[in-house]
Amino acid sequence: MSTDTAPRGTPKLLSSYRKHWAHRYGTAPFLPMSRAEMETLGWDSCDIILVTGDAYIDHPSFGMALVGRLLEAQGFRVGIISQPDWLSAAAFKTLGKPNLFFGVTAGNMDSMVNRYTSDRKIRSDDAYTPDAAPNKRPDRAVIVYAQRCREAFPDSAIVIGSIEASLRRIAHYDYWSDKVRRSILPDSKADLLLFGNAERALVELAHRLAKNIPIEEIRDLRGSAFMAPHGWRPEGWEEVDSSSVDTPGAVHAHPDPYAMKAETPLKTPPKAPAGTQTIQLVPRGERLAQRLAQRTHSVIRLPSYEQVRDDPVLYAHASRTFHLESNPGNARALVQTHGDRDVWLNPPPLPLTTPEMDYVYGLPYARAPHPSYGTAKIPAWEMIRYSVNIMRGCFGGCTFCSITEHEGRIIQSRSEESILHEIEEIRDKTPGFTGVISDLGGPTANMYRMACKSQKIESACRRLSCVFPDVCENLGTDHAPLIEVYRKARALPGIKKVLVSSGLRYDLAVRSPEYVKELVTHHVGGYLKIAPEHLEEGPLSKMMKPGIASYDKFKAMFEKFSREAGKEQYLIPYFIAAHPGTTDEDMLNLALWLKRNKFRLDQVQTFLPTPLALATAMYHTEKNPLRKVTAASETVTIVRSGRQRRIHKAFLRYHDPGNWPLLREALRQMGRADLIGNGHQQLIPAFQPVRPATGVKTPAPPLSRSTRPRTRTAAARKSERA
Repeated sequence: MSTDTAPRGTPKLLSSYRKHWAHRYGTAPFLPMSRAEMETLGWDSCDIILVTGDAYIDHPSFGMALVGRLLEAQGFRVGIISQPDWLSAAAFKTLGKPNLFFGVTAGNMDSMVNRYTSDRKIRSDDAYTPDAAPNKRPDRAVIVYAQRCREAFPDSAIVIGSIEASLRRIAHYDYWSDKVRRSILPDSKADLLLFGNAERALVELAHRLAKNIPIEEIRDLRGSAFMAPHGWRPEGWEEVDSSSVDTPGAVHAHPDPYAMKAETPLKTPPKAPAGTQTIQLVPRGERLAQRLAQRTHSVIRLPSYEQVRDDPVLYAHASRTFHLESNPGNARALVQTHGDRDVWLNPPPLPLTTPEMDYVYGLPYARAPHPSYGTAKIPAWEMIRYSVNIMRGCFGGCTFCSITEHEGRIIQSRSEESILHEIEEIRDKTPGFTGVISDLGGPTANMYRMACKSQKIESACRRLSCVFPDVCENLGTDHAPLIEVYRKARALPGIKKVLVSSGLRYDLAVRSPEYVKELVTHHVGGYLKIAPEHLEEGPLSKMMKPGIASYDKFKAMFEKFSREAGKEQYLIPYFIAAHPGTTDEDMLNLALWLKRNKFRLDQVQTFLPTPLALATAMYHTEKNPLRKVTAASETVTIVRSGRQRRIHKAFLRYHDPGNWPLLREALRQMGRADLIGNGHQQLIPAFQPVRPATGVKTPAPPLSRSTRPRTRTAAARKSERA
């Protein structure tokens, strides 16, 4: 989907605002984290203080640095409170009271995903903390931080954001407490929530507050949410019940303001009888404009928090409605009652244009951790220090992924010049650089500059994915711009190699053999990550992922071009265990496929239900929100018990002797004891090897290097943990 022309008119450019008076202080080497640093800069106070659960690394891959430098470029004095002690309000007073507002986030990751595994076990390290130290942030960090900011300065404005706030902007199922929780707004007591990529809303908000406009009067920012009295709505707006969008019963088709049938003109207009009044027909363009105006001034009322908490069908219905209203070109505002108040969500933010992306990524980042961390190693920084983010967003729509809910489906791409300039910055300014760019990618490796062929179609589209069940005929899948970036990047002086480490969308890649050849010949460091996720139709249909045939086609191209380049290279496939729609038989078939193809996976994923994801709605409700939701509609198979989740995960690691007892029991219960034995056609052996002296189980002997690839490099393992 394109961003060259933003839907619904052209928004104010980020670089067009008149700078706040404090721009006279200039650019800080690092945004200050202490009073001493503020004094060195000549500041007596901060205009905005950003609170984050991550270590402060001044690099555009880290949200607080990107947001902080953007606000600094607008002329505001921005301070950072990083990983504060949340047990009291003292740490939140470090920089004093902000003149405009506190900006509160959990960091680059959701704090619950960061702290807990998919089995709800606490993690032993944190990639976003110096020396990977654990327990440096609280559970539900946004709520805790916002409350401490309120304790520190009760009359300060508090704005929450980042992925944690985005994914909790309405009532949502919380996997860690196994219940439906309220929107994060009433729990955090914040004044405003900014969801998605919030640059536009954040800059506009800061300038309005600088003009002394009270935050409680700012109610029109796209990409914002706030609490309002029950029944409140702007003058001239109409309220639409969500059942008219997607009735949890007999569901009506949603009207498309652009998809109108052409009217066939009459060859000879009939003559009106004498004395009758002629009725003027409204031209089609005017009718479209009227419908669009009506749509932009309407709000959809979702079932209340109390209703979705108590009724799984209404929860699935609300989830479906929420996702249908996610295209910024046609999305309407949403409102959901919580007790005696409403949570009001404005439509999603308009995506950034390419010049705006260049502006944001071209700000004067120090491209290093804050000096206060000394020689401590921060794993997330070590992983990305030599990588370049070329785009954001994803139109894949995978139901288990949070990218769509946060960044949206419209691809926002940087220019070629901006990307090449950042590579030169890495080459010239980043200590330890050896000439290898570790990644040139983003949420996906190969959606750069891909766009809908028609702005009108894009603005009217309500598809949840541009590539499922098939690649949309209106989607431009030209890889030529990306190929050109690859070629120019590796031709830069001092650049020895440019790797692509982001996950590849192989169903798009196979449409461009030239791209696959370019990638395989020049940009694979021995291993390439791709994510089939499964091979059975049941789970794939609930994931909105392509069938295994696309993988087979890509694998054949990958191997062909690797041979032609004279390189020994391997694919690293990712699979998910226990996803909604997956049966024990599905996992068994996947395990047999893995064994036939000589794959022994080092690390595997077990499905983790994250707030607002469509797969999470399936997990909680056992309903399928990809289709019309009714009490009698499709029931989704769910893997909920700990034992069954362990079995599904064990199938992916069938080669691990530690899993054999569990798998033997499961295979017998499934009536597949024939797969227990020492034959090549059997999955696991009947014996359990032990070390004679200790009784400790011995690992299975590894396959030789000639018969199978390793499935994770050290860098890939770091990436997976991060």
